[in-house]
Amino acid sequence: ADIVVTGRCVDSAVTLAPLIHAFGWTVADHDLLAQGSLAGHLIECGTQATGGNYTDWDTVPGWDDMGFPVAECRADGSFIITKPEGTGGLVCPSTVGEQMVYEIGDPRAYILPDVVCDFTGVTLTQVGPDRVEVKGARGLPPTDQAKASITYADGFRAMSLFMIGGIDAGAKAQRVGAAMLARMRRHYAQRGWPDFTETCVEAIGAEDTYGPHARPDAREVMLKVGVRHPVKDALELFSREVAPLALMSAPAITGFTGGRPKVQPVVRLFSCLVPKAQVAASIDMGDQTVAAPPWHGQAFDPATLPQVDGPLPDADAYARGTRIVPLVKLAWGRSGDKGDAANIGILARKPAYLPFIRAALSEQAVAAWFAHLVKGSVQRFDLPGTHALNFLMHEALGGGGIASVRMDSQGKAFAQMLLDFPVPIPADMAL
Repeated sequence: ADIVVTGRCVDSAVTLAPLIHAFGWTVADHDLLAQGSLAGHLIECGTQATGGNYTDWDTVPGWDDMGFPVAECRADGSFIITKPEGTGGLVCPSTVGEQMVYEIGDPRAYILPDVVCDFTGVTLTQVGPDRVEVKGARGLPPTDQAKASITYADGFRAMSLFMIGGIDAGAKAQRVGAAMLARMRRHYAQRGWPDFTETCVEAIGAEDTYGPHARPDAREVMLKVGVRHPVKDALELFSREVAPLALMSAPAITGFTGGRPKVQPVVRLFSCLVPKAQVAASIDMGDQTVAAPPWHGQAFDPATLPQVDGPLPDADAYARGTRIVPLVKLAWGRSGDKGDAANIGILARKPAYLPFIRAALSEQAVAAWFAHLVKGSVQRFDLPGTHALNFLMHEALGGGGIASVRMDSQGKAFAQMLLDFPVPIPADMAL
């Protein structure tokens, strides 16, 4: 088939399928399937593998004409990531590495329908200008479960966004936001409506999303007030009552983005596992229906995965004193989301930096850094092949996606926040 129309599928599958077809890989070639899936994972977000969303953004040329990634794949599973000549962007181990750790959980077990991938031993080697060779992914048999993504309605939400300028803009924004909510609660009580299900007031520009790590003193901010409510009419009233605040509260309110806030239904995601034996699949080709190949899989127990650790500083590493540097001097980072969970991948700029990064970025330290945002647990995983760490933070996004009333509902800025983390290093370590 030249074109295959499918329901929601794994992003990497559209790369893995033609590789299986071209090279004759079988369901038992787990390492090959893992490499093919990694190729798909690296190119699925387009220019994010060729310098987009890159920590060292100022080193990437040609944002106006970014080249999309090309995976040159071989029958042995290895492949090269490159891009078309003459296009903007940058392909190097760190741009590719950032994409590898994007939106993953345990790198020992990146679970896909066809294979369980192990990315801990992956190596990224520069083999030419804008050419990075990728090797080392390993595979385990697929599990006997399929993932089902289910959505359900959960009330309504609205988000107001407008500018406040001048002296103490952040403080003014917080008071305006509090007044908006208090005013609406009074109206709701008069009508017999319940309180908001959830509220979120953020002064974007005064670093409210940074919590205790903020560096305020902004003179212009965007005030974002996000609210949820079970009654649609309650948020329609909220939408109409936003503009009068410009006349009855702080000075220098302006720039109402998009006019009145739009009331939207909240659609929440619920994911669960379903035994593959209970799921039937078929392929429809016009008048012909073909049974899909049988699904393979076996029970999966995370406790059987090998322990993967990384280095820590030698006992005398700080013998000549220490100094503190921000993490960005030592590492690249990228973050993303999986439902209400967020991940942050951290790659050491040099292998020698990794022990000091690991010593500073414990699970407890990262949990404390994000305590104002993350309500669940924080897990840390090692990827020795790329001198990297991955942090998985649960209950981190206020529901995530379109269910959240936060400005950053997908954790896109989390890595940038963590790159400010202070890391002790030996006083004489060269950077």
